[in-house]
Amino acid sequence: MFTSVAGWTVRNRWSVVAGWAVALVSCVVLAGIFGGDSITNFADDERTESGRALATLNAAAGGSAADEARVVVSTAPTVPGGVRNPAVRAEVDAFRERITAVDPDTQMADLYTAEVTGDTAISSDATVGYTTLTVPAQSYGERADLVAEIKDASSQFDAPDSRVNFAGDWFADEAPAGMGEAIGIGLAMIILLIAFGTVIAAGLPLVTALFGVGVGASVLLLLQNVVDTPSFAVSLTAMLGIGVGIDYALLILTRFRAALADGCAVPDAVLAAMNTAGRSVAFAGATVTIAIAGLLTQGGVIGPTMTLAGCAGVLAVMLAALTLLPALLAIIGTRVNKLAIPGLRTRPGADGALAQRWSRTVQRHPWGGVLVALAILIVLTIPAFDLRLGFGDAGNRPAQDTTRIAYDDLARGFGAGANGPLYLVTELPDGAGGVAELDALATRLEGTDGVATVSPPIPLGRVDGTPVAMLSVTPTTGPQDAETLDLVHRIRADLIPESGLPVELTGAAVGGSDFAELTLDRLPLMVAVVLICSFLLLALAFRSLVVPTKAIVMNLLSLGAAFGVIVAVFQWGWGMELIGVGKIGPTEAWVPIVLFAVAFGLAMDYEVFLVSRIRERYLATGDPTTSVTEGLAKTARVITAAAAIMVCVFASFVFFDDRGLKAMGLGLATAVFIDATVVRMLLVPATMEILGRHNWYWPSWLSRVPSLDGVHRSAVEPDESPAVSTRADVG
Repeated sequence: MFTSVAGWTVRNRWSVVAGWAVALVSCVVLAGIFGGDSITNFADDERTESGRALATLNAAAGGSAADEARVVVSTAPTVPGGVRNPAVRAEVDAFRERITAVDPDTQMADLYTAEVTGDTAISSDATVGYTTLTVPAQSYGERADLVAEIKDASSQFDAPDSRVNFAGDWFADEAPAGMGEAIGIGLAMIILLIAFGTVIAAGLPLVTALFGVGVGASVLLLLQNVVDTPSFAVSLTAMLGIGVGIDYALLILTRFRAALADGCAVPDAVLAAMNTAGRSVAFAGATVTIAIAGLLTQGGVIGPTMTLAGCAGVLAVMLAALTLLPALLAIIGTRVNKLAIPGLRTRPGADGALAQRWSRTVQRHPWGGVLVALAILIVLTIPAFDLRLGFGDAGNRPAQDTTRIAYDDLARGFGAGANGPLYLVTELPDGAGGVAELDALATRLEGTDGVATVSPPIPLGRVDGTPVAMLSVTPTTGPQDAETLDLVHRIRADLIPESGLPVELTGAAVGGSDFAELTLDRLPLMVAVVLICSFLLLALAFRSLVVPTKAIVMNLLSLGAAFGVIVAVFQWGWGMELIGVGKIGPTEAWVPIVLFAVAFGLAMDYEVFLVSRIRERYLATGDPTTSVTEGLAKTARVITAAAAIMVCVFASFVFFDDRGLKAMGLGLATAVFIDATVVRMLLVPATMEILGRHNWYWPSWLSRVPSLDGVHRSAVEPDESPAVSTRADVG
């Protein structure tokens, strides 16, 4: 199949390139015109108690909590009367009028009205005050436009020694669009130049990846019209697609240049590259897609949205590598080695003498290699046992961000808990009696450790004719603090059952905790699906039961190390200033499941790249030791370059303001680095040396099972024929 597809692509190379160009332009234009809106978080999942409580609150109040933000006014201690100073008050009132002029439906509550509803408040020292701001909108774009106009109106606020800022996700300052992607692409290009030594060869993987990412990201934007997708999904698609796409093209291009160096004509070199490296790309893309598709087991919003975000990038760049790249290679031909960079020109098909020496060293002391590798992985994994899931807050944003300033001002004026109040929402089935019980619950809450203030019962409205009310509880600790979560557990376990009311709890800290529990409950099913599917695919690809088993174990060890690094940085604070983390807090609740799916799939890429070459040599020679040495030598350069590119691309995630994307980028970069060094260059050759021929164990009762690479015999019976070796090669 690969030969026939590659042959058709070579014969129709100009049509293939033109088709990709038309597809890219069409997709980008359609996405720009008809692209859908994104959502901001997963915390309102109605499968959780907090999600149901939030839905009830919104229905009773006749709006959406997503429309709510806060205007935070603060003054220096030297301002007489603080926010009540006449000059400050005049500026606040003028600002409220400007907001109304911007949009009559956007409402800012009067900061100086009676503070009985919880909509407004002034601190005891009067240096901080806040009021609610409702920004209703029908779409993401409409609200973004309103927010921009409101921010512009706030720039006219001119009270002496005073400032106005905004608390609410919609008002967070955004990093320059494309900055992270640009950094990742720039670093990737440098590595490609070093790896290939010529401008044309270095540019081809990048062009291929960008075509695929452009199509994949555009398709995702169009799908947002029918599927709720988080705001960071497109960034995830782009960065994952760039990293994977460059790697896939890099593998094929390396084989093409090696074939040219062996004297093959251009068409034959393309066919040889696609029949060998093309197979690896197809298998690798399939394993990544299967791993990411395991997220579907999560259900709700995160399952389909993260699956779409990941698969849109991977499948598009894989298709580009299998069709667009061979067409470009057929057009460029031997000119692929033109425009050499002085001092960087590399010799295609180099034997990898250094890798050979390293492999022989590891194989002479295999048990030592295993022990060293395991020691490194175990040490890095230790912090992972302290993993705590939740959601970050504005305290993690850059110090100059308006939401971070508002966060700090609220904490200074009202305590850390003011940034994450808890809302106890309940239906009142028997009117006055229900209100009395809610009053009694408020009284008990006031005497609870960890509670700063409790509002009186606040009537919200009716849902299906039943009155709904709520209590607003301000903890003494912030929404990211473990003590706040302890308070939530105490309220749910002790106080709510005693009230006799059908109370449900929601709020920032609650939503993160509930979402984390929901994902962790479904995690075993997801892990099982991913592991079983990956095992079956690798077993059929390599006709071995041992190789996929080792691959799964090693990949899990790499993931453990990645989780350990995330915990050390984001929860323990080790080096957090280096990547712009505002303060320690929980790991974003969606990160572990997405990281598991993506990193596991990517680790399988390197497994396919390396072991397929080892298997090729084993089928040709029957010598398990030599096959490992030669396979490692043939793949060391491409795996090192591919891993370096992925590490740089994923590490550029840390330039995003979103805490979850920072954690995701750090985790992926760590997993890829560990996998391409400790695992592929140390643990794999050591274990394969120890197991010898047992690596290729394939029971006789499975001998009739067809192989994905076209070989239908047992891999433990090496064939001396070079022709069979070529057919057996999937790398």
